[in-house]
Amino acid sequence: MLRIGLTGGIGAGKSTVSATFSDLGGIVIDGDVIAREVVEPGTPGLASLVDAFGEAILLPDGALNRPALAAIAFSDEEKRATLNGIVHPLVAHRRSELIDAADEEAVIVEDIPLLVESQMAPMFPLVVIVHADEEVRVKRLIEYRHFTEEDARARIAAQAGEEQRRAVADVWLDNSGSAGELVEKARALWHERIQPFARNLEAGTPAKSEARLVPSDPSWPAQAQRILARLRTACGHRASRIDHIGSTAVPGLDAKDVIDVQVTVASLEVADGLADALLGAGYVRTPVTTDISKPDPRSTVAEFDHEGGDGWLKRLYCSADPGRPTNVHVRVDGRPGQQFALLFVAWLNANPAVRAEYLDVKRRVAAQEHAMTGAYAEAKEPWFLDAYRRAWEWADTTGWRP
Repeated sequence: MLRIGLTGGIGAGKSTVSATFSDLGGIVIDGDVIAREVVEPGTPGLASLVDAFGEAILLPDGALNRPALAAIAFSDEEKRATLNGIVHPLVAHRRSELIDAADEEAVIVEDIPLLVESQMAPMFPLVVIVHADEEVRVKRLIEYRHFTEEDARARIAAQAGEEQRRAVADVWLDNSGSAGELVEKARALWHERIQPFARNLEAGTPAKSEARLVPSDPSWPAQAQRILARLRTACGHRASRIDHIGSTAVPGLDAKDVIDVQVTVASLEVADGLADALLGAGYVRTPVTTDISKPDPRSTVAEFDHEGGDGWLKRLYCSADPGRPTNVHVRVDGRPGQQFALLFVAWLNANPAVRAEYLDVKRRVAAQEHAMTGAYAEAKEPWFLDAYRRAWEWADTTGWRP
């Protein structure tokens, strides 16, 4: 099952995308529809709203007068928080019921107006944001939904801003054009990314990634932060720390367009126990169980003889999302492999000459024919053997510790 979080500011066009995904076979769970359902006449939800805001929010027939409620609840932050505190738990419970009833191979599209505001983005393997500039949205709200300009701007101001939405967006769908253009963007997204993502999850297959070296992308750190938030949610207390590692964690360094992340755990048993949680977050387990070991200049490997004699064991989970290849290395706290992953990034960031040296190695290896066969990492190992010793010398000299 693939769960997608879909959101966008009021008037941005989220409903158009939601309807398109539904037409293509997605099971849409609409937060607005559920929010209406949980406050229908006779429900505990409506009773709670009346207790909080008074009978002035009711129509003569006893149904909820939504404009009246909005006028009260959106007048200040405290009242809006009261409204959300009543409705959000009811919506979440009903949403869970609908998800539990869906087939395992389904693509669930959760249309959630306040996904960003309620900090729910890390719960989803993929977050899609529909966006339009404020002036466009105000015009639409006035023309199609009969808002006054004042009400339209107040509703927009009460929601998350563009910067907050961009921070959690895996996909950013711009809707500054026509509805037809937005539909075509949504259809392309479905066929090119969402469907392959769902198929990969069902088959337990990682997304394919090219072993091609590309120039450093300044958006890599922000992409990594979204992944870290997702993994923190999935792993919970079982992870003692989660870090962005590898070349994409070093600003200005050319790399393969693959985000590497390290999840630190207490034991390999814990690493194995994360399989279901990581699958739910979009990461599938691979057969890889070890890094290439290196002679430890400080002779720390012997400390781990009681667990197999190899401090380089790990578990590797990879993203099934073809739009964001990711390697999740799950390593045991204090092991040489876990420590070196952290040390290497710190060493490169602190030493421009070493960074330039490593870039030269990467470029020479990438230029070789075998670089496209999956042997890219192995081909760099001769350099890494010496780099391991030098990095620890730097750590001991500077006092760096994981």
